[in-house]
Amino acid sequence: MDRSSYRWRICALLFFATTINYLDRQVLGLLKPALAVQFSWTETQYSYIVVIFTACYAVGMLLSGKLVDRVGVKIGYGVCVLLWSIAACGHALVRSTFGFGVMRALLGLSESGSFPCAVKSVSEWFPRKEQAFAVGILTSGTSIGAVVAPATVPWLAAVYGWEAAFFVTGLTGFVWLGFWYFMYQAPLKHKKVSREELRLIDDGASTNAAPQPRISWFALLKLRPTWAFFVGKLLTDPIWWFMLFWLPSYFNSRFNLDLKNLGLPLVIVYVATSIGSVGGGWISSKLIARGWSVSKARGTTMFGLALLVTPIAFAPWIDNMWAMVALLSLAAAAHQGWSANLFTTASDMFPKQLVGSVVGIGGLAGALGATLFPLFVGAVLDHFKLLGNIGAGYNVIFVICGSAYLIAWLLMRVIRASRTVTDVDGLQADAS
Repeated sequence: MDRSSYRWRICALLFFATTINYLDRQVLGLLKPALAVQFSWTETQYSYIVVIFTACYAVGMLLSGKLVDRVGVKIGYGVCVLLWSIAACGHALVRSTFGFGVMRALLGLSESGSFPCAVKSVSEWFPRKEQAFAVGILTSGTSIGAVVAPATVPWLAAVYGWEAAFFVTGLTGFVWLGFWYFMYQAPLKHKKVSREELRLIDDGASTNAAPQPRISWFALLKLRPTWAFFVGKLLTDPIWWFMLFWLPSYFNSRFNLDLKNLGLPLVIVYVATSIGSVGGGWISSKLIARGWSVSKARGTTMFGLALLVTPIAFAPWIDNMWAMVALLSLAAAAHQGWSANLFTTASDMFPKQLVGSVVGIGGLAGALGATLFPLFVGAVLDHFKLLGNIGAGYNVIFVICGSAYLIAWLLMRVIRASRTVTDVDGLQADAS
């Protein structure tokens, strides 16, 4: 009997796209010290470049989600990767602060399409019981990208110049596009997908369902599940961005680590996120396979992961660096497991043709939070720095990080109120 498993090759493609996504976005941050000298950037000028990326990423989340729902995953994802690869390579050609701003804007707009496209692809290629595990695998690419970037970019810049670092990392997207073009197609149209696998992917739904009407953003925003997903992303995405951008400074100020000694603690934390991403998705998928309802399996898993983040609130009483690395690793791993399940709730609650738009709305929320939270972090750290105790400032932030997930979980439960979306006609009626 043919037991085709082509869907896992698609999952591998999505994993590598996510890895390239995070690799490309981190190059500027890693090269910032050298570029700041060459282009005479002040911290304020550099912050403007960062804000441009984040703001365009937020706007792009909405646009890309709607794009992929209209034109399909193959074209939608292909366009996003093509544009962000052009932008990544384009950094090597600019010679002004304005030029970097333009390239970061294009990079933010196009990279924002990664998760709406990837999650929609998972909703089309995987049965519900496997979706969280698949999303966990592709989400782990963010962690791998976070590890690969510091391992390769400084070396490329030192040996071949900073332009080569942007150009070489940007080229990886074009390589991926070649595989995407030849390997990807919708399951029903794919010649390498067996009937048995189609039945598994279909998971009991009709493969001959009639085309569904398009639903506007405004109609989606009238629904409780949309706001549940929105709140979950708004409250928890900023925690990951904080860990991505501030942990080097934290280890430097708290434990006096210089650039030569920062690598190992950061690698341990980011590798742990890969384990959490895959593990968090695997747990809920396993519970569903054992007969749990989708809602119960997802909610229970997310509650457990939220609890695993809370120990980071005890940072004020931790003086040993490796104990702190362990707590941060646990929190970061739990975040990625949470994120894998949170993304999958979109495909749990909404029909496949709406998943991209819903993920885009949630991505906008996460990007808004990631834009506002750093302003709060900076104000808190500057305040305590003036008092001569910046470590206390970090402690305040860690307490907030430790409680954010439980608050998000409770609010999502209250907002959703056990409602799911299964009737697209009902959505259409809401929109009219």
